[in-house]
Amino acid sequence: MTTSIDQAGSYPPNQRMLTAQPASSRSMIIIVVGLSLLGLGLMIFISLHTSQPVTTISIRPARTGETEYCLNCHTGIEAISASHSIEEFGCVSCHGGDRSALEEDAAHTGLVRNPSAPETVEQYCGECHAGQIATVQRSIMTTYAGAIGLIRRTFGLQPDSVAQYAVQAVGHLQAFTPTASDPSSVQTFADNCLFCHVNGEGLPADSFYRSTGCATCHVLFADDGLYVGTDPTISRTEPGHAQTHQFTTAIPYTQCNHCHNRGNYDLRTMTFVPRDDVPVDLPSEREQRAHDYYQPISQFTLCEWELDCIDCHTSQEVMGAGLLYNDSAEAQYTQCQTCHGTPDSPPLETVVMSPDELAMTWADLNPHVDLSVGDTVMLTERGEPLYNIRRIADEWVLTGKATGETYTVPLVQGSTCQQDPTQQVSSACHECHTYDRETTP
Repeated sequence: MTTSIDQAGSYPPNQRMLTAQPASSRSMIIIVVGLSLLGLGLMIFISLHTSQPVTTISIRPARTGETEYCLNCHTGIEAISASHSIEEFGCVSCHGGDRSALEEDAAHTGLVRNPSAPETVEQYCGECHAGQIATVQRSIMTTYAGAIGLIRRTFGLQPDSVAQYAVQAVGHLQAFTPTASDPSSVQTFADNCLFCHVNGEGLPADSFYRSTGCATCHVLFADDGLYVGTDPTISRTEPGHAQTHQFTTAIPYTQCNHCHNRGNYDLRTMTFVPRDDVPVDLPSEREQRAHDYYQPISQFTLCEWELDCIDCHTSQEVMGAGLLYNDSAEAQYTQCQTCHGTPDSPPLETVVMSPDELAMTWADLNPHVDLSVGDTVMLTERGEPLYNIRRIADEWVLTGKATGETYTVPLVQGSTCQQDPTQQVSSACHECHTYDRETTP
C-alpha cells in the first residue's frame, strides 16, 4: 500500500504522522514543567520545615523547676554571681516576667529591672536576705535621718539634731514630708536634696549614675553609665546601665563616689553644687585616687586615699547594725586606733577557729581575700572581724577588698608617735600625717 502526499507536501489528514513541534511550543512545555517542579519542591520544603520544632534555648532552674526561655535573646549575659547561679535561680525568680514567652513584649510583662529596689526587695530578695534587708532599711544611708535632722534644727523645726524623721517611715522615725507652713528652705531641701540615699534615684548625669537598694553598692556603674558587658540586647550607647549584670563585694571607691565626694550643698539656695574639677583623666592610678578621693579643701592621710572605702568602713557601718542612728557620726565607729592601736596597746585581734565563723563567710564572698582557719585577724571595738587584716609572722597585713593589693599596717606601739588615745578623729592624725595633694606621687 502506498501513501500519497498532498500538494502542500504534507500527509493527508487521515494519515498525518507526528512531526517536530515548533520552538515556541517546546519552550512553553519546558516552562510549565519547570514551574510544576518548582512548586512541588516548595511544597516539600514548607512541609519539612513546618513539621520541625523551632530551635530554642531553654533553662530549667532548680529553684522553680519550670522552663524559661530568657536566654534566647539574652545570650551572653553575665552570671549575676556565684551564689545566685542561673542553674539554681534562673532569671524569673529575681526579675519576674513571662518565663514561657519568646516575643519581647510578652516575655517582659511584669519585668522587674532591679529586684533589690525598695519597692520589690522584700518580694524578690527577702526569702534569703530578710535580715540584711531589715538592717539596711534602718541604716543612716537609707533613712538620711542625719541630714534631715540637721536641716530641721537649722530652721527652727526641732530643738536639736536628734532624728525624728527619715526619707521613709521606719521604727520611731516618721516620713519626712514638709508642709506648706514649713520654712521655704526646708521645702526646697525636700525637693532638691533627697537623691543621695540608698532608696533614692541618682542624678541622670556623668559620675552620678547608680542603682537603688542593694544594687546601690553591689552593682557597679561606670561614670558615663554605659554597659560594657556581652548581652546583645542591652544598649552600649544609652547611659543609665550598670557596667555588667553582676553583683560584687569588691566595691571600689569609684562606686562610693557616685554619691560621695561629688560636691556640696549650698544651704542658702538648698541646691547641690557639683564639683567643677571632675571628671579628669590622670596619667597614674595613684594620682587619680588622690584627686578623686576627697574634695580639694580636704586633708587626708595615706590610708584614706590609697585604700578603698570598704577597707576601713565595715559592714555594720555601711549597711547598719539594726539601730536607728541620729547621724553618720553615730554610725561610724572605726577609728585610727582600730588598725594602728595606741602607744599603750596593740589593736584587738582574734583567731579564726571555725569555717563557719563570720570572718570566713565574708572572706569566701570576696574575690581577693584568702583566709584560713587558724589565721589571726583584727577586731573592731564591737567585735566585728576585720577579715582582710591578718597577722603574717610579726606583721599585720591588709589585703585590699576591692583590689587584692597588700599593705603592711604600721602600729603605734613601739614607734615615736605621741598619739593621744582619746583623740581619734582623723584631724588628730592629720597634724602629723597629712599628704599634700600637690606632691602626692
